[in-house]
Amino acid sequence: MNITYTSIYKTSLPVLVSLLMEYLIGFTDTAYLGRVGETELAASAIAGTYYMIIYMIGFGFSIGAQILIAQCNGNRQYKEVGKILSQGILFLLIIAAMVILFSSIISPIILKTIIDSESVLQTVLQYLDWRIYGFFFSFTIIMFRAFYIGIIHTSALMLNSITMVAINIILNYILIFGALGIPAQGISGAAIASVISEAVAVIHFIIYTQKNINPCRYGFKKRITVDCTILKKILSISIWMMLQHGLVFGSWFVFFITIEHFGERSLAITNIVRNISSFLFLFVQAFASVVSSLVGNLIGEDKSNSILYVCKKVIFLCYITILPIIILFVLFSSYILRIYSDNAALVFEAIPTLKVMLTSYLIAVPTFVFFSVVSGIGHAVASLSIAFISLVIYIMYVEAIGHFSSSVPLLWTSEHVYFSCVFILSLYHIHHWRMNLYQSRQKINH
Repeated sequence: MNITYTSIYKTSLPVLVSLLMEYLIGFTDTAYLGRVGETELAASAIAGTYYMIIYMIGFGFSIGAQILIAQCNGNRQYKEVGKILSQGILFLLIIAAMVILFSSIISPIILKTIIDSESVLQTVLQYLDWRIYGFFFSFTIIMFRAFYIGIIHTSALMLNSITMVAINIILNYILIFGALGIPAQGISGAAIASVISEAVAVIHFIIYTQKNINPCRYGFKKRITVDCTILKKILSISIWMMLQHGLVFGSWFVFFITIEHFGERSLAITNIVRNISSFLFLFVQAFASVVSSLVGNLIGEDKSNSILYVCKKVIFLCYITILPIIILFVLFSSYILRIYSDNAALVFEAIPTLKVMLTSYLIAVPTFVFFSVVSGIGHAVASLSIAFISLVIYIMYVEAIGHFSSSVPLLWTSEHVYFSCVFILSLYHIHHWRMNLYQSRQKINH
């Protein structure tokens, strides 16, 4: 496997483009709903985060599958790669069906106990009534992404995401505001548009895979049935990743509920800043996900000594990509915020929060690169432990700030606290893993 700045960037770029395209789905939702009303904008923050808590459970499963796919690909066990993909899709479709069944019953009960505003509550439920059906498609998409990143064939992700976003943008406008004889659906229209665009993306992945991937090499022609052995192997890693990602977005939900108690204006500001933060995180996530895959392939090839060498290159590439964007956002804060809302008072109040959030990415870049190494080497329990300890500190910090102050910018400093904890714990674990690996090799040599 060739590890140069160029090869890493070429591998990362399609992942980045696909994530950017998908980000545009949330971006268009926020930008359009910000022009419908503050209630819709505030509700979309809670509804989106609630949806993402469940989504991240599936995403955590796909990360575990991606780690195994990368290791099997490095070992040239291609039939195993195909089995992991098919079993992963089958498992997540079953999970999606269960989520849809129970969500319609449980979600109103949960949300009613934690949301103060009745208007925000009803708007959140309107969104979720339609959005939950997207789990069938979004879970399938993340397994295809895990497959293509794991086999270092990331170019497959670009066209798929472009297609999905193009459809979503068009349908968002038609369904939210009403056009072509279709009545305005408001926030429900945003949910319907997302579900349809994800369904199209699944169809595209299936067609692309049939045309471009050798079915015999990966065993795709075989009949798909539940294989408990393969599922057990995936879950041995994925169960910890599922818990980890569920906890991460669960903590985000605590954050949003704390903000919701400050009022709809504070929640609207946080939703806008969160969307801008999500945009920046795409760059970090793209490079970090490639690190995880490269680490898995290096372990499969028995080249673990090259892992830190790869990390240094990825951190450098991520910084030179993201720093110019951060500087532009600082210099033109009001212009960036106006993309999301035409409310001048809202934009003015959001500027300090935006600047606080931007500084957190100076820590986030190395944090998530090293954190991806922990999961990439297959230490899923350690990865969960790092996330759990960091999130406990994060939630304690959020609750303490929320109790003594209603300052939104101050509450956003919780990002610095979380990233710093993950960074320190990840480096500590990697150092001990390398020491143990070195000692084991010394014993073998002697």
